[in-house]
Amino acid sequence: MQDIIDGFLKFQRDVFPARKELFRKLATSQTPRTLFISCSDSRMVPELVTQREPGDLFVIRNAGNIVPSFGPEPGGVSATVEYAVAALGVTDVVICGHSACGARTAVATGKCLDHMPAVANWLRYADSAKLVNESREHAGERERIDSMVRENVIAQLNNLKTHPSVALALAQGRLNLHGWVYDIESGSIDALDSSTRQFVSLAAHPDVNATQDTRVAAS
Repeated sequence: MQDIIDGFLKFQRDVFPARKELFRKLATSQTPRTLFISCSDSRMVPELVTQREPGDLFVIRNAGNIVPSFGPEPGGVSATVEYAVAALGVTDVVICGHSACGARTAVATGKCLDHMPAVANWLRYADSAKLVNESREHAGERERIDSMVRENVIAQLNNLKTHPSVALALAQGRLNLHGWVYDIESGSIDALDSSTRQFVSLAAHPDVNATQDTRVAAS
């Protein structure tokens, strides 16, 4: 814990003064343009990967970068999505999975989660991705897990579209959706291209998005 406290003291001493004007502006308002939904995994840090400043991203992080379908009892994810789209007026939503995801590995390999019932129940929001992934042939366990990571991004994009605020914004043409998979070892990102129904290198195809049709198969 001491290293975290030391980090804060360094921030207060060295970082904050250099960005004092930025924090002064952020003290009374925020105008993020992007809602970024990613995994809680400690190796995936949205602001670091995208090189964004405080105030640039509205972030949701949870186990498995999951967005439950809209329902009669919306939880924290649903409320945050609604606030980002309806109140803040974000123009883009990114759902970002990542390599070696513990949640996706557990689902893809059928790991017993009886000792973690809350986790098991939460991961059921990826049941459609699991069903699609299990219908395919995979060269090995690594390929099975990688495919599951991609299928989960697709499934969560489809879940996202069930939210009324998102459906309205899409119908009005004021919201774009993006499905990304971040590779921890290489630092690369593959993005879902709705026109080809494939995940492609974001570096090579920076303009791709998943807005048109998220009911696609992973590559």
